Amino acid sequence: MANVAINSAGKFYGAVEVLKGVSVDIEDGAFVVLVGPSGCGKSTLLRMIAGLEQITSGEIEIGDRVVNDLPPKERDIAMVFQSYALYPHMTVSQNMAFSLKLKGTPKPQINEKVNRAASILGLESLLDRYPRQLSGGQRQRVAMGRAIVRDPQVFLFDEPLSNLDAKLRVQMRGEIKELHQRLKTTTIYVTHDQVEAMTMADKIVVMRDGIIEQMGSPLDLYDRPQNTFVAGFIGSPSMNFIEGKMDGNTFVTEGGVRLPVPKGDPRAVTYGIRPEHLHLDPANGIDLEVVVLEPTGSETQVLGRLGTKPVNGIFRERIQAKPGDKIKVSPDLSVVHLFDAEGKRVN
Repeated sequence: MANVAINSAGKFYGAVEVLKGVSVDIEDGAFVVLVGPSGCGKSTLLRMIAGLEQITSGEIEIGDRVVNDLPPKERDIAMVFQSYALYPHMTVSQNMAFSLKLKGTPKPQINEKVNRAASILGLESLLDRYPRQLSGGQRQRVAMGRAIVRDPQVFLFDEPLSNLDAKLRVQMRGEIKELHQRLKTTTIYVTHDQVEAMTMADKIVVMRDGIIEQMGSPLDLYDRPQNTFVAGFIGSPSMNFIEGKMDGNTFVTEGGVRLPVPKGDPRAVTYGIRPEHLHLDPANGIDLEVVVLEPTGSETQVLGRLGTKPVNGIFRERIQAKPGDKIKVSPDLSVVHLFDAEGKRVN
């Protein structure tokens, strides 16, 4: 195991600057998720750590070594790709053992490591099968097993679940997290799925356009997003943003609806409230016109309008309403977010 330090890492492709002086400290044994929209630079950063992309400026340290000029095989890392990248003509056992065989590891030691990894991942009964005989989830486990047998200092995951169906992704999410808890190996995981990031990470790094917008624990980012980008990206469904201005201690929307705030700030021009932080309040609430009602059993999602502004709400109650009806709702004032004209948090 090892800590990883990324110090002012930059990357150019020709004249295009893809990473703009990114710095992240990853503690020994941590599970860090790099998250952001497509094209934000997260996979490029992961590939630079792996040595698959050359760093243009800055330094990358793994343990106590600067690895900028080291080839991938000397960095003591193991990478799990989105595409599994298994050899079709080799059995599961042979795929998992291949890197050890190349290193000249004695056969008894190879068998021991492969059997241990197979036991951890529940692959014991599949060791003699070929990749074509496996499901997507089983192939991903084999790819993880191939990484485990190397006993690396750092695991790198590049969107490993994006090829799986929704139900299997949830299952594999839990398995990868459990694997980390058992092995305690430093893990860096790339995804564009913020639900994966929230449920798996010790620390999330939110990226956009080659820079880091914010990093911290999942609940830090959920509770205290520093700008509208992070606020809208973290949380599902995403936060409601309502434009307007402050009038004393009340926020007035562009449609003239008055919204309560815990503490006014004259700089506030955007009012943020998460769908799950709106509550039914028949006595004192604000009118929310129902556009679409989506019951899921455990909760009801309401797609509605607050004045002229689209607003989503999620409620534990079972709501009996038709499109065009109005329900009364109130925001939880302890979790209202206010942002200025540049999208930065002001409360």
